Amino acid sequence: RLRPMSDVIFHHYPQSPVAEKVRVGMGIKGLSWRSVQIPRIPPKPDLMPLTGGYRRTPVMQIGADIYCDSQCILRELQRRYPEPTFFPGGADGLAWSVSRWTDGDFFLAVIKLVLGSAADQLPGDFAADRGRLYLGPDWNYDAVAAELPHVVAQVRAQFGWVEQRLAATGRAFLLGDQPALPDVLVYYLAWFLRGRWAGGPDLLAEFPLLEAWESRVRDLGHGTPSELSSGEALDIARTATTDTPEHADANDAQGLAPGMTVGVEPADDGGDPVVTGKIRYLDAEKIALLHREDRVGDVCIHFPRVGYRITPTN
Repeated sequence: RLRPMSDVIFHHYPQSPVAEKVRVGMGIKGLSWRSVQIPRIPPKPDLMPLTGGYRRTPVMQIGADIYCDSQCILRELQRRYPEPTFFPGGADGLAWSVSRWTDGDFFLAVIKLVLGSAADQLPGDFAADRGRLYLGPDWNYDAVAAELPHVVAQVRAQFGWVEQRLAATGRAFLLGDQPALPDVLVYYLAWFLRGRWAGGPDLLAEFPLLEAWESRVRDLGHGTPSELSSGEALDIARTATTDTPEHADANDAQGLAPGMTVGVEPADDGGDPVVTGKIRYLDAEKIALLHREDRVGDVCIHFPRVGYRITPTN
């Protein structure tokens, strides 16, 4: 059952595995949403005015509120559209910890496998950008390619854990009979491996329960997207105002507070630009910055706390 057209604007490109994670999340919730296609690598001239320079995919926009990182995006979708829930059976909290596995070591192993097996066939600028982003500034194609048997073993074992979970429960999805956040978090890796590594289908065929689960998750779809131009998205941001309230956290471990100017960047060494702004909202899980850009005026840019470094600049 599909909802009426929502205010969700999703900036992504079809081949992005992390965007696929969110697209499936929107399918679970039956959302209608606006789709803005963005370039696969920087520069992204119609996206970065919204994000203050943040370059990773995907980004969600609701008016003048900009949500960076899939963790932050999925949390906001759950907050705004609580049903159908990402947490059937009361898995709140613990389900998020799965993302530290699927977006951490498991994701990096899959990225190494895809890049290492095909880097010499990818466009040079794309291979260089993704290698720098995910494997570090000194990454070397030959070194990654030489490690591929080890990486395949790592990936195989971890998909085996998913097979074990499905065998143990005998249920349709990872938490039971209803799709949930862990299904979203694991599925995008199977989707990426199957579509981007020649050996992916054979590796996944070793796990019949996982393959049947993949089919069920795929059948959830992506909700109902409709195209929106990047220029229209910028116009929407320019004419909107944030609906994020000012909020402080008296127990913040870094002593941060609304009104302080800070820089935010991913904690990994991906060479990303630092996004600067004044704190609008702060709690244990999220920070939101007020940021001004000539093309859009004032926007409020949201980041998760986990996986990001926040540095006061004044």
